[in-house]
Amino acid sequence: MPLKSNLHVMVVDDMAISRALVEQALDWAGITNVQYESNGEAAYRRLAAAPVHLVISDYNMPGMDGLALLEALRQTKSTQRIGFILITGTATRELIERGQRAGMNNFIAKPFTKESLLRTIETVTGKLQ
Repeated sequence: MPLKSNLHVMVVDDMAISRALVEQALDWAGITNVQYESNGEAAYRRLAAAPVHLVISDYNMPGMDGLALLEALRQTKSTQRIGFILITGTATRELIERGQRAGMNNFIAKPFTKESLLRTIETVTGKLQ
């Protein structure tokens, strides 16, 4: 059975259009076990109660941004091993270094293609086929 059949993913983004673009890319890749949250706080609460394999989170969100979510996940025993991909429109060196220090597994800059998102995911999970 391919990994994509068992992979559980949470997408966190405050913008419905951005969530839909990630959803389309995941659907194209055959990843169907996907949950969605529109903010970091709700995502953290849900993940602490029921961890997934991979979080794909936008950086720029009100309240708890993507890196604050990552930091909270890494400080919680039940969520510290979740794979984490940050999506950002501002992939500055400072932001990427902060993410790496916090334990980010990978990042992808906006705009992205479905193929580039799949490659980004596979650097964290291994081949999905």
